[in-house]
Amino acid sequence: MPVITEIEDLRRIYKRRVPKMFFDYTESGSWSEQTFRENSSDFDRIYLKQRVAIDMEGRTTATKMIGQDVAMPVALAPVGLTGMQHFDGEIKAARAAEKFGVPYSLSTMSICSIEDVAANTSKPFWMQVYTLKDDDFMQRLFDRAKEAECSAAIITVDLQLLGQRHKDVKNGLSAPPKLTPASIANMMTKVQWGMGMLSTKRRFFGNIVGHAKGVGDPSSLASWTAQAFDQSLNWDRIREFRKMWDGPLIIKGIMDPRDALEALNVGADAIVVSNHGGRQLDGALSSIRALEPILDAVGDKIEVHLDSGIRSGQDVLKALAMGAKGTYIGRAYVYGLGAKGQQGVTDALNVIHKELEMSMGLCGRTDITKLDRDILMVPKGFSGDWVE
Repeated sequence: MPVITEIEDLRRIYKRRVPKMFFDYTESGSWSEQTFRENSSDFDRIYLKQRVAIDMEGRTTATKMIGQDVAMPVALAPVGLTGMQHFDGEIKAARAAEKFGVPYSLSTMSICSIEDVAANTSKPFWMQVYTLKDDDFMQRLFDRAKEAECSAAIITVDLQLLGQRHKDVKNGLSAPPKLTPASIANMMTKVQWGMGMLSTKRRFFGNIVGHAKGVGDPSSLASWTAQAFDQSLNWDRIREFRKMWDGPLIIKGIMDPRDALEALNVGADAIVVSNHGGRQLDGALSSIRALEPILDAVGDKIEVHLDSGIRSGQDVLKALAMGAKGTYIGRAYVYGLGAKGQQGVTDALNVIHKELEMSMGLCGRTDITKLDRDILMVPKGFSGDWVE
């Protein structure tokens, strides 16, 4: 087994071990993938200032996200189909996050259900929900999250329309995978993945099948999904969801200061500056470039987190120094999960933590809660100098 020193090491193993359909699902964006690429490349435009002859002992990355203690301000983002990347994937990712001391976010479109994850972990996790039309399903989803003692809910607000990801269309993405000559031929080369999938009964969308009206089996899922997402969504509707959940609430998918203020007004405890990993509106700004104007708009009235493009501890450091109070990784941990299961997720967290903690020290800081822009060199116009 190769030595893992960076997230790219896990990605290379992941690509070898997981069927093309699910690798492409993770490693792609919508349309031309401009935003997908720039989510990561824009971090490279921000430079760090090295300091010397400063006491760097006693460094700590411990802090809080929405009032909850975390070993570092890095949550595992909600990722659909995680249980197709590795058998029982959501359970294994949640266990790795629990042992490391960071939040795990379960997607509504997970393979393992809320109940599955709760039964196989000992600490609360976060539950992500979409803005669906079906009030009965939504209320029961929130109620199931309460029953599982989830410590926060995340409402994803940027999926009224599903951005086209060309690779998913061409691959015929589905769970379980559709059996075509091409998919069968590819899966036959992924023996370890296949043996794992044969060992589990969790191969369908566990939070949907048997819970949504009219979806009693996988064959009825496609028609339900096509009609479930609410294209007429507005902030009044989000207020209705807020009434369904009385615990800590995070709103994910904010890219405009005006929407950040709306999220504040509906009573959210935190927002996530996120463009859905470049999977929705292609040509939108990267999340890191969108961060500063949103922080300027909301100040310290609401906790601001950032998601999309993070592949290293230095990316986390830059986001925090720019003003974010927390970050999320999606692809980075999925690479690890697909490569090595639960241990791979732990490896991804270890890689990011080590780079974060060491880079913070080399910038002359020892406490993650006391970072600021003084450790950064940010290009003029980075956050926009646009013609109105």
